[in-house]
Amino acid sequence: MSTESQFLLIQVSLVLLFFSGIHGSLWKQDSDILSSDILSRTHYDASPNISPSIAPESMLPMQAPSPLMPFTYTGVPKLSGHCAFNFSAADSILRTTATNCWSSLAPYLANVICCPQFDASLVVLVGQASIQSQRLALNLTHATHCLSDVEQILESQGASKKLLEICSVDPSNLTESSCPVIDVNEIENSLNTSALLVACEKIDPTIECCNQVCQNAISAAAETLAARHKNVTRFSGSLILPEKSSLMSDCTSIVLRWLASKFNPSSANRIIRALSSCDINKSCPLVFPEIKDITKECGEVTSNQTSCCNAMDSYLSRLQQQSFITNLQALNCATLLGKKLQEANITSNVFDLCHVNLKDFSLQVDAKESGCLLPSLPTDLTYDQSSGIGFICDLNDNVAAPWSSAYSGAASTCNKRVSIKDMVYTLIFALSMVFQLLI
Repeated sequence: MSTESQFLLIQVSLVLLFFSGIHGSLWKQDSDILSSDILSRTHYDASPNISPSIAPESMLPMQAPSPLMPFTYTGVPKLSGHCAFNFSAADSILRTTATNCWSSLAPYLANVICCPQFDASLVVLVGQASIQSQRLALNLTHATHCLSDVEQILESQGASKKLLEICSVDPSNLTESSCPVIDVNEIENSLNTSALLVACEKIDPTIECCNQVCQNAISAAAETLAARHKNVTRFSGSLILPEKSSLMSDCTSIVLRWLASKFNPSSANRIIRALSSCDINKSCPLVFPEIKDITKECGEVTSNQTSCCNAMDSYLSRLQQQSFITNLQALNCATLLGKKLQEANITSNVFDLCHVNLKDFSLQVDAKESGCLLPSLPTDLTYDQSSGIGFICDLNDNVAAPWSSAYSGAASTCNKRVSIKDMVYTLIFALSMVFQLLI
């Protein structure tokens, strides 16, 4: 990219597929970012096809489109009055959650930004509530009231009305589920809490994803709690669990809530989000359609290269309708698709033949500028009344999708086999339904 182009403001049509589901709600939505005093008044203390259908019009450099119309506050969220969460103390992280899960963008940022933040906010709210209740889980009735209140607050701040569905959250997520220990005193008598705090209090996302100091400490603590389950036995020192993954997951949630109770809400949220960043880059979140069209057209690529690449482009366009992903997730997705094709007896490197890049696996900006890859450690979305909703986007030029069968295993921030340049841009969503690509 030339130096001159770094000062160019490119306008591209926001006819991305994720806006096909808006149905006009962008400008009909009447919600606002609630102020802290509003939340204070409402807290009850009594009860503790990706390519544009038409070509985007050209524009003069530096001539920005109209900004996103500010949210318009229309009313106070209707809270149940039966939830002990301290919403005022968690005001900052709730604002962040609402922005990260903003309206029609939520489904397309769910895996990397929205749901990790929503999950973190729930962990923090339950953890902070345990300071008073001394319990790290809610009963189902209390959980139902509290989750409804959280949903009301987030929706009033602009979050998607389908957030619970998008993130697969229900009241049981706030309960103990199968973990046998939820009492704070019992947990602190069972665990080496000092070591756990030391391991996690100064977490660095990049370092943690490699050395897993905090993650290992949490896993060890969760295993200690899981061992108290009535159906758990030991054999040669190892736990034998009837449903190990479920029990360990439930006890891990309890440990995370305990951690969240030992820090202020913002610090607790930062720790949990850092841990989630390590998890999201271990796999590919995309759902792969059948590859029969590619196998049909690419079986003899040397004699039918055009048909092969047309089939590949058509297939990738279907993947591009799903979600934004990180650069490392794109690496995992490319690797997984390459393996599927090789298992279908496609031996030629069709990625190279058809010039497939990592950015081809994410939502597209437009046909020319192509995909938007989020950084491996995604940042929160931002909102202001002048420029609207924006997020950091990594538009790496010509990073080829890997094909070699020697490349096995998930991508990692500790072991990058593909050079990923640090080229970061900001995407801003505007009322005139365009991206502003600030280069």
